[in-house]
Amino acid sequence: MGILSELEPKEVFYYFEELCRIPHGSYHTKQISDYCVEFAKSHQLVCHQDESNNVIIIKEATPGYENAPAVIIQGHLDMVCEKEADSPIDFEKDGLDLQIDGDLIYAKGTTLGGDDGAAVAYALALLASSDIPHPKLEVVLTIDEEVGMLGAQVIDLSMLDGRILINIDSEEEGIFLTSCAGGLRANMKVPVSRTTGEGICYEISLEGMAGGHSGTEIEKGHGNSNKLMGRILHELDQNMKVSLIEMEGGQKDNAIPRKTTAKVLIPEEAGEVFASSLKELEEVLQKEQSVGDPNLKILFTEQDVKKAQVLDQASWNKVIMMLLLIPDGVQTMSMELPGLVETSLNLGVLKLSEDALNLSSAVRSSVGTAKSFLVEKLNVLTKYIGGTMETTGDYPAWEFQPESKIRQLFVETYEELYGKEPKIEAIHAGLECGLLSNKLPGLDCISLGPDMSGVHTTEERLSISSTKRTWELLLAVLKKMK
Repeated sequence: MGILSELEPKEVFYYFEELCRIPHGSYHTKQISDYCVEFAKSHQLVCHQDESNNVIIIKEATPGYENAPAVIIQGHLDMVCEKEADSPIDFEKDGLDLQIDGDLIYAKGTTLGGDDGAAVAYALALLASSDIPHPKLEVVLTIDEEVGMLGAQVIDLSMLDGRILINIDSEEEGIFLTSCAGGLRANMKVPVSRTTGEGICYEISLEGMAGGHSGTEIEKGHGNSNKLMGRILHELDQNMKVSLIEMEGGQKDNAIPRKTTAKVLIPEEAGEVFASSLKELEEVLQKEQSVGDPNLKILFTEQDVKKAQVLDQASWNKVIMMLLLIPDGVQTMSMELPGLVETSLNLGVLKLSEDALNLSSAVRSSVGTAKSFLVEKLNVLTKYIGGTMETTGDYPAWEFQPESKIRQLFVETYEELYGKEPKIEAIHAGLECGLLSNKLPGLDCISLGPDMSGVHTTEERLSISSTKRTWELLLAVLKKMK
């Protein structure tokens, strides 16, 4: 018996727990894709699995709904994999350690994958049902959404009849999304050279930061540990000779990095200045980030190393310049929708290898030309420093449609169920609706989902009661589509 087996709706939480047992991080979705295919076969449903492991499952309409328009239920199979330093979970081999805390579900020491396991669980529960009235259902489950919507880029939707799409990839109940930003991933590489250095070796660790989803939480003032480590190294270099051996921070370009480490050599006589400088920097950053990152801390430990291959002076200068000057965070706010971020980017991944500094930023904008210009700024900076840049996973914005029958139906049904109006909003995070709309002209889309918090971090939580209410709303809407 599973830990979620007593929760309602039972069928939804049954499949959610099943999915959590299967490793399904981005780029590792074959196993969960195959699970969905076997599910379809066991329920005698039409199923298509492409070479990328995208899955489409089709269930015919229940009696009385044969003439209703087909509905596409859509979500993605992959999850963002982040974990605490002491977590034993191997995301390529292990399932998640699910826990319940009151109304919340979480995974011990890791991300939960409610984004977007909730959508897949809803879809499978619908497909498995024998007593839920509904029109023809066309369930579209894509892979690698979290790393550039790679599945949605290549999926063939030509076999679908539906022109109504319910995307279940949002994280706030009672808020229906009707447009989103476009985005891409910018990968930068700055070559470095090394020389032999001697001195005292320390590992510096900037940690305890809040992190978060680089789309939905980019405006909340959470610091970027990769950017701040560049500042720390620069400030230290003003007081002593600093030689850089290693540096690494962040795991995903679309998650605001919470921890960055650097290993350095300093002169034998500089130990006290080094310690006092870091203490002062910690106090400065704690004051500056007191709201966005109240638990920020700088730790340092001496290493048993006296000689190492370090960056030469020219390479050090390039690395520090890159980290200080690379843009990050909110760039512009929307002039049309107050409070909505228009353009942003997030330096999510940083890794210093033997011969290069590698960086990845998630770039987002609801204005295509603004996105292109921001990418060009990154390209110019990288080239000036002597590096190269490439982009991947470019996806379009999902544009607002003034007239939407599915949006109107959800609004009316929500008001009937709960006696209050839902909110209609745009979002700065990326959704697959834009790409899928390009593939299916005239597609009428809405995005919704149950309450989640801490998405893309180890603080991710999924509300049990909200999952139930969202399920009831979905069933009520489908029942009306006769």
